Amino acid sequence: MAVEETLASTSNLLVYSAMTVYTAALGAFALDLAGRGAAARPAPVAAPRGAVRPAVVPPGAAGAVDVQDRPSAPARDDTDGAPAWDDTDGADAGAVTRRRWANAGGIAVSLTWLAFLLHLGAVVTRGVSAGRAPWGNMYEFCTAGAVVVTGAFLVVLQRRDIRYLGTFVVGPVLLTLGLAVTVLYTPSAQLVPALQSYWLLIHVTVAFVASALFTLGFSTSVLQLVQGRREAARAAGRPPARGRFMDALPSSVELERSAYRLHVVAFPLWTFTVIAGAIWAEHAWGRYWNWDPKEVWSFIIWVVYAGYLHARSTRGWDGRRAAWFAIAGYACLLFNFLVVNVFFVGFHSYSGV
Repeated sequence: MAVEETLASTSNLLVYSAMTVYTAALGAFALDLAGRGAAARPAPVAAPRGAVRPAVVPPGAAGAVDVQDRPSAPARDDTDGAPAWDDTDGADAGAVTRRRWANAGGIAVSLTWLAFLLHLGAVVTRGVSAGRAPWGNMYEFCTAGAVVVTGAFLVVLQRRDIRYLGTFVVGPVLLTLGLAVTVLYTPSAQLVPALQSYWLLIHVTVAFVASALFTLGFSTSVLQLVQGRREAARAAGRPPARGRFMDALPSSVELERSAYRLHVVAFPLWTFTVIAGAIWAEHAWGRYWNWDPKEVWSFIIWVVYAGYLHARSTRGWDGRRAAWFAIAGYACLLFNFLVVNVFFVGFHSYSGV
């Protein structure tokens, strides 16, 4: 089947359009974080309007007033529920800032939805142009995998307000697309014979979803470590001066629980990915296991995440240790995707680079 060059060009145009909108969404998410930080900054306490700061007079000096003789604070007027003085100058600065930046998060989410639709259109037209599933080389793995990451983020966002993760999801997606179009680009073409199987649709699709959830879990674990460090510094009497936006994010305990839930869902999907890959290997090469670098590293990823879940659920490993365990698993995932696929020679050498 010949490649539809018009559709392939349309796919490329949609990728660049999605990158443009992703850039705008990233800026909006950054503004949302900045607004959270400003809203979390404590407001100064304003003195009542018309109040005069008392002069400091040494005890016993002329004009000194005994503490018991000082006038009490103005009483509230209970007839209308308003204080006896005008305290409009002491309005909550955080509330004002929250109103000022309230639209940034909503705009960021809307832009992310638009970028997702453009991105999805790019992946679909790429597949239609060649009449196959659009993941036959590293360029297509990157573009398709990135759209699944964005989709997973938007799905989770419907259930929980995780807009604070937007910068840490859209940013990597944008970097992945930039890497795809500048370094990994491969023209649309037909699949190599070994990939012409229905297992491509099953095996790779589930791997994409698992990797997307691992990505969200990784971002949450990184934020957990940063938040935990800030909480420890504050407990030691050293309030952090930077990263004010973190004060508006969930606590490190809540972030760790969220990361654990994401990993609990992703791990069975990765387990299925490894098993489906073995079944496909038997169909394609006559053996379930060939000690191919891709197979070995996929199993290493499975072992690391299995160790993380086991230590977290049975050994009580939480907090920093659990976070670093999860980050180690994601480092293996990145190594498998960016290094093994490109530089290791084996049965899975389909990068096209």
